Amino acid sequence: MPSCLGNFTILRYLNLAYNRLNSRLPANLGSLQDLIEFNVSSNSLSGHIPLELGNLKAVTLIDLSKNDFSGKIPSTLGLAELINLSLAHNRLEGPIPDSFGKLLALEFLDLSYNNLTGEIPKSLEALVYLKYMNFSFNKLIGYVVLRLRKTKKNASQADVSLVKEHERISYYELEHATEGFDKSNLLGTGSFSMVYKGILKDGTLLAAKVFNVQLDGAFKSFDTECEILRNLRHRNLTKVITMLEYMPNGTLDKRLYSHNLFLNLFQRLDIMIDVASAMDYLHNGYSTPVVHCDLKPSNVLLD
Repeated sequence: MPSCLGNFTILRYLNLAYNRLNSRLPANLGSLQDLIEFNVSSNSLSGHIPLELGNLKAVTLIDLSKNDFSGKIPSTLGLAELINLSLAHNRLEGPIPDSFGKLLALEFLDLSYNNLTGEIPKSLEALVYLKYMNFSFNKLIGYVVLRLRKTKKNASQADVSLVKEHERISYYELEHATEGFDKSNLLGTGSFSMVYKGILKDGTLLAAKVFNVQLDGAFKSFDTECEILRNLRHRNLTKVITMLEYMPNGTLDKRLYSHNLFLNLFQRLDIMIDVASAMDYLHNGYSTPVVHCDLKPSNVLLD
């Protein structure tokens, strides 16, 4: 990567992603005072991230993901205008800089798949515009802080599924919640299982997936799903919360072919984008690519 790039002082956009660059980042890139977007992802760049990148005062996007950068994350990256920062899939180590709390415009932060250690800085609470944050596959410790939006609902009616995330639910409770796995509560069927709607005593709605262990391959299917689903984290993928997360508005199939229900063009486009986003995550955003194998309207659930 030639150092002469630092001479283009009025450069606004620099995108060198998906190449075979294998050098270090030139320190004089910090001279690009007008740079708005800097993307060198998916190369073989190595060495430390230059402290001089902290001079890019106008930059809104820095993507150094999927390279071989090592060392610590520079504290100089606390840039006020930065909206998107990805350092994922490198060999970075040490703590997350406390200066990241100064990234007040930040909406996207991905530090996954590194060797980061230490505590997650409390200063990150200041990032009020943050929409996506991924620190997975590191060695960090910290606290989960939930910032709940104020609604007309009583605080006691907050999403109890977050509280119940790791609670053990007995077979008796599931049987009672689904009225003995009654057919009237059947939501759908698969090759090895059936899914039933249920309501726990405290009013929590759930979807219980029941495997038919008499079928060949059922145990293997169960083990495979558990192994994969326990690590998936995406806003468009149904969460496993001991039970499955219940989707109250049924399937896309029901909406598309109903005489009483209607989806306008914008709603259909929103659903298409959400499904595509989930598929992109399964294929490209997880350590091992996951193939859905049965993507169809009846398997798209609406919350």
